[in-house]
Amino acid sequence: MKAKFRLFCLTALLMLVNINSGLYAADKLSGKEEKKIRSLISKMSLEEKVSLLHGNSKFYVEAIPRLGIPELALSDGPHGVRAEINRDNWNYAGWTNDSSTYFPTGTALAASWNIDLARLRGEVLGEEARFRGKDILLGPGVNIIRSPLCGRNFEYMSEDPYLVAQMTTAYIQGLQSRDVAACVKHYIANNQETDRATVDVNMSDRALHEIYLPAFKAAVQEAGTYSIMTAYNKFRGFWCAENPYLLDSLMRQELGFDGIFVSDWNGTHSTLASARAGLDLEMGTDKPYNEYYFAQALIDAVRKGELPESLIDRKVAGILGLMMKLKIFDPAGRFEGSMNTPEHQQATYRSAAESIVLLKNEDNILPLDPAQLKSLAVIGDNAIRKHSFGGQSSEIKALYEVTPLEGLKNRAGAQFEIRFARGYQKSQRPSNRPDRALIDEAAALAAQCDAAVVMAGLNHDYDTESRDKPDMALPYGQLELIRAVIKANPKTIVVIIAGSAVDMSGFNYRVPGLLWAWYNGMEGGNALADVLLGKINPSGKMPFSLPVCLDQSNAHALGEFPGRNRQVDFFDDIFVGYRWFDTYNIAPLYPFGHGLSYTQFEYSKPRVDKEEWSMDEKLRLRMVLSNTGRRDGAEVVQLYVSDPESELPRPLKELKAFQKVFLKAGESRELVFELPLGSLAYYNDIKQEWLLEPGLINCLLGSSSGDLRQQINIKVK
Repeated sequence: MKAKFRLFCLTALLMLVNINSGLYAADKLSGKEEKKIRSLISKMSLEEKVSLLHGNSKFYVEAIPRLGIPELALSDGPHGVRAEINRDNWNYAGWTNDSSTYFPTGTALAASWNIDLARLRGEVLGEEARFRGKDILLGPGVNIIRSPLCGRNFEYMSEDPYLVAQMTTAYIQGLQSRDVAACVKHYIANNQETDRATVDVNMSDRALHEIYLPAFKAAVQEAGTYSIMTAYNKFRGFWCAENPYLLDSLMRQELGFDGIFVSDWNGTHSTLASARAGLDLEMGTDKPYNEYYFAQALIDAVRKGELPESLIDRKVAGILGLMMKLKIFDPAGRFEGSMNTPEHQQATYRSAAESIVLLKNEDNILPLDPAQLKSLAVIGDNAIRKHSFGGQSSEIKALYEVTPLEGLKNRAGAQFEIRFARGYQKSQRPSNRPDRALIDEAAALAAQCDAAVVMAGLNHDYDTESRDKPDMALPYGQLELIRAVIKANPKTIVVIIAGSAVDMSGFNYRVPGLLWAWYNGMEGGNALADVLLGKINPSGKMPFSLPVCLDQSNAHALGEFPGRNRQVDFFDDIFVGYRWFDTYNIAPLYPFGHGLSYTQFEYSKPRVDKEEWSMDEKLRLRMVLSNTGRRDGAEVVQLYVSDPESELPRPLKELKAFQKVFLKAGESRELVFELPLGSLAYYNDIKQEWLLEPGLINCLLGSSSGDLRQQINIKVK
């Protein structure tokens, strides 16, 4: 505790020393722009300055018309620009022209393992945000999936920090290329919804730097994000919005962040501490707007001499610098935007098609051959359920949403008959109680058809902001439904529609075909139908491990979810997801990175230029990937490294690179992986530095973390 206190005191001192050291968001601006910012600040009253540091409605910051400063507009939007909210309450404004393009959610994005699609998604969201007059889009969500139960897993991306960082960087670059600011969230360690506004998270420096920080670091140093949202929770005893180590020492001083910190809505707890720590913009309150911590209370603090006005100037400079970067003062030069174009809809289709994961395909039951089908039973509430308008802050008023049943009918035409049975009922209150009448009806239908597809999984009663799932069980008696349908018709395919892991152990061994189809956006039903019928060859890979049961997962095996007495200790440390499963020799149901194809791929023996490499070099590894099957398809080649000679324990292997490659049947291509040797280092929290000791490094190439095809060893000098 003394060490923590000394660290806090040193951080606070550094923060105070640096109050006048420069302008956060103006550091990368032109001299002319900096001059304009200083001129504007010099003309403002204290009240006007402070008006730029808090919301004056749910999603807007007040304009200063006399100085030509327009209001700043924010919007939810990790996978679509949210419908318009009333200024002073959370009810929808009832607009008729605010229906947006609805993209697959975060885990689906990561399941595509396609960086170009992440960039395209950012571009489309930026275009629609600009059309709607928005300046800051609240996303992407980059928190690590630590537990299968976290309610917001569907918004996030993966259990692996490298995969999240790569997708995040491309997403932000695409979004900000359209003159819309990304607001990366939630900084940091918001890995559960239970007690999210009060829980205190403790973790080692190593876990912080290796697992929970990399996506934020990449957002700053690789993508140049303009803003970061602070999380609701505490971190090592301090609320994230007033944590001087997180905001100033780590993010600004160490990582060089020059954007603005935005609080999560109603996530601020102080005036003085938050202002000193580095918070710039307070959003969200249930009180009148002048009662924000960064409203009248901030004015009073300056006038009492508790805060220097120069600190306020510095924050205002950050807001104005953001406006400069977005060309808000140059409307003629700013990106205009567009809404719901055919190109946007095609982007959502591509994203949906590439995210679908083929988990199991015994006896090549998939794809279904329309020529061999006279009738197909489609079963399950998720076959007809639309998911866009759910999940709370991520809900979307979609222009349209194609359900799985609609998609199959669109694609099947008159080729075969499609018959539907609901199988289970989404109740007002979530329940595991099976509906025997619905199950019997579904089983009878399945017995009458040539094949059956059960659309199972979750919905936004379970995958949602504000609460975690109670367990991994499939709700509404779906396990009994699936078993009954399989018994009635052995030619049954199960499709899981969900954003987080569910317990499939009760039917996995019985079902010959298994797909994971996510909350897959407005074109999700068409994409799923095309995969089922073979028009699209599935190429998605799981972005998180699928455990056999909850107790296999790191946080739950150690009894540290959701913590005790509003405190959670990350005793799993760096061993999250597949790092936990691999290192402790635990076999999941399906491993991280798993995903099958309708074709086959062959990996050649990898080659390197030489055997020994020095720390300042870039490793170049080559291999040939061949599509040896009869169908065109795509493979995600995953490169893991293993360091058996490190001073501190390391995971058995860690993802360090990947490439998604599309090959025609019979085609081969040479792939080149280039890795700076420094990227293979680990964080030694004893020495407080990144280290890679001389010795042997194993490079492992495969189709998943559990399906490694080739290995080559290199020596670090």
